[in-house]
Amino acid sequence: MSNPPGPPSNDPQRGRPAGPPNRGFPPRRVPPPPSESPTRHIPAPGRPQQPSARDVPRPQQPGRPPGRPPQQPAPPPNRPPQQPNPPQSGLPPNPRPRQPGPPPPAHENLTTRISIPTPPPGAAHPADESGGRGFFANRTSLLLILLIVALVVIAIPIGGELYARHVASTKVANAVQCEVQDSAKVSFSPAPPVLWQYLTDHYSDISVQTGGNQVRQAKGMKVSLDIRDIKLSQTNNSAGTIGSLNGTITWSADGIKQSIQDAIPVLGKFVTGEVTTNPGDGTVALKGLLNSAVVKPQIVNNGLSLQVVSLSALGSNMSTDDVQKHLDDLTSKATQNYPLGIHADSVKVTNDGVEATFSTQNATIPTSSSQPQSGQDCFSGV
Repeated sequence: MSNPPGPPSNDPQRGRPAGPPNRGFPPRRVPPPPSESPTRHIPAPGRPQQPSARDVPRPQQPGRPPGRPPQQPAPPPNRPPQQPNPPQSGLPPNPRPRQPGPPPPAHENLTTRISIPTPPPGAAHPADESGGRGFFANRTSLLLILLIVALVVIAIPIGGELYARHVASTKVANAVQCEVQDSAKVSFSPAPPVLWQYLTDHYSDISVQTGGNQVRQAKGMKVSLDIRDIKLSQTNNSAGTIGSLNGTITWSADGIKQSIQDAIPVLGKFVTGEVTTNPGDGTVALKGLLNSAVVKPQIVNNGLSLQVVSLSALGSNMSTDDVQKHLDDLTSKATQNYPLGIHADSVKVTNDGVEATFSTQNATIPTSSSQPQSGQDCFSGV
């Protein structure tokens, strides 16, 4: 007995096979199963090939003949075979288990010989470069050592030259300062070096300039000396010899006025005014308030002297002889009794004062000399 057919239905879903609803989306794509081929290593060009773990052949198990695949163990008895689960919709089917097969053959590594280009003959090798650097370093060190030695060799003569100049100039300056009682500055000729002159005790040329403040008691007097061919040799009576000495003494007009006022108080009234020089007739005029005198510089007793030419002494009982005596006492102390036989050679009147020249030849340097005014031994340190 069969059931009668039901009424017709307008449902469009009727007659479709049963399955999950689509809900308006396209059906899900099922990914393909993974490949059963073994993974292989692709060698990179220019890089040595390392055998992978898959490529290394596995050791053979004992009892198994080579090249034969392992057998699948038999299922235990009295156990029903398992049925595979039906695939779920929308999921990929389970892949079949990989059957063990023979190990893949070992990858045969190819050996590639790389040819190294031969460097040109002029190219430097690392060993040569290191050797070159060492050579240049040693050469630099050698140059530095030579430079230091050269500086020391140059510094020793320079230091000796400065020391010799200091010692020699100090001895000469002290002797001159002691005699003239003024400061003195000493200089030497540029050649030969003073160090050589100091070592040989032979000085070719020495120049001396005093400060110009005074010469003994004469104010405003300055001495310039040029001493040549000095030979030092210590004996009982001599410290050496001097080939020649030429000097110039300048005495300014203001110095003459100041010297007369300080050294000869009784003549001060004769020079209360100005001192005028007359180079034409070679005289010097001394003017006071009421008195005046005219003197002429001359050489007397190897020294400088002011000889009275005329005298006008209003209201005074001083005579020409008295004035001349006081002037001679002043000039003799300033310009006479010099050591080494120094004597005056000439004298003249200039626009600025009086100028006299002194000299000596082949003089003997005394071992000791007593200065007339102070009594000091001026040559003991020479």
